[in-house]
Amino acid sequence: MGHGGEGFSAEEVGEGHGRSSAEAVGDGGDGSSAEVFGPGGEGPSAEVVGDGHGRSSAGAFSDGNGPWAPAAGAGRPGRSGLDRGTVRLREAPVAVRSDEPPRYAPEWLRLREPADAAARARDLLDPLRIRLANLPGRADGLVVHDVGCGTGSMGRWLAPLLDGAQHWVLHDRDPYLLHFAAVAAPRTAADGSRVTVETRRGDLARLTPDALTGAALVTASALLDVLTTEEVGTLAAACAAAGCPALLTLSVAGRVDLTPAHPLDAEITEAFNAHQRRTGMLGPDAVDAAAEAFAGHGATVRAHPSPWRLGPDEGELTAQWLRGWVGAAVEQRPELRERADRYLAERLAACAAGELRVVVHHTDLLALCRPTGGAP
Repeated sequence: MGHGGEGFSAEEVGEGHGRSSAEAVGDGGDGSSAEVFGPGGEGPSAEVVGDGHGRSSAGAFSDGNGPWAPAAGAGRPGRSGLDRGTVRLREAPVAVRSDEPPRYAPEWLRLREPADAAARARDLLDPLRIRLANLPGRADGLVVHDVGCGTGSMGRWLAPLLDGAQHWVLHDRDPYLLHFAAVAAPRTAADGSRVTVETRRGDLARLTPDALTGAALVTASALLDVLTTEEVGTLAAACAAAGCPALLTLSVAGRVDLTPAHPLDAEITEAFNAHQRRTGMLGPDAVDAAAEAFAGHGATVRAHPSPWRLGPDEGELTAQWLRGWVGAAVEQRPELRERADRYLAERLAACAAGELRVVVHHTDLLALCRPTGGAP
């Protein structure tokens, strides 16, 4: 997920048969199952409930952490495609890798979603809307691919801000995550048009332009900073070849402002940033690397700050963020542990008293790739 060390490791629980509490798909034994929801949103619902130890009632998942990719063939549907049921779940066969990074609890994603929504840069939406309005075949609706979708918070934020019928293809490698995202997906666009959803499971290494055929937009949230340079290059190349713009939000910028200040702030920040760059991940360098990769394919790239601004009303999120932030710093530099323990206790006390303010800096990026197929 974005903020690498800000997530909370979680054991994978559940029945071991690919089910979640949402019962959204079958047992996963054959790698494909589907349930169609009607326009009224009928169908199973799911609660995201953590037990305080990084688990959820439906198992754990990563929030875009590690390699991702769609199954091929995510083309633009015609009117008949947009007229089908609201939700379609599909699982592409993918091998479970033994070297997968830690997974993160759904409760953390639920907790951060309001802060994410408030932080995302709305200034990037007007140029995006202009591009989308000029797409050929717009009357048939937009196909949006959400990469590393988590519980689907990006779609819940963006779909209601865009006009016109939309079909969202939600990608992640974790089936539990995809169940939550599908069940909680929005149903209507800004102008009341219908929004439909399907899920796809896969790995970023297999992302090709064919997977984005017919796509109007690729989105991701808190993903870039946990990708490698190669993975970012793969994403940029696929979007460019498909002539598809990309809105990539909430990548960490490597800066945190805490008020009141503390002598250890800078050292914790430095250690956390180093932790972000472990195993080749880009961490705070992700936005610059992505901008360079997209520009290299001829895209027009815009970046805009998207900071979390956390105060007394966000105390629960701030406390959880602090634990993860300091914990990652100590994991990177174990010699900090004794001082960091005292630091964390002081910061949590200030947070509980409503005396702590935190700004966690992020950057949103909009890459307007050159259109293909004669689009303007």
